[in-house]
Amino acid sequence: MSTRLRGFASMDPEKQREIARKGGRAAHQKGTAHEWTSDEARVAGRKGGEASHGGGRKKKGQS
Repeated sequence: MSTRLRGFASMDPEKQREIARKGGRAAHQKGTAHEWTSDEARVAGRKGGEASHGGGRKKKGQS
């Protein structure tokens, strides 16, 4: 089986960004785009940090 990139993945990165920007603008105009609240962003950032850093450092006194 071939592992060549096809479709969107085979496009120039700048062309991909251009298409993605158009999609984002359309979603905002339509009113269906998600806008993060500060609380949502905080929770998402914490989850990402835990996932990428193995749950973070352990505090003193914890094993």
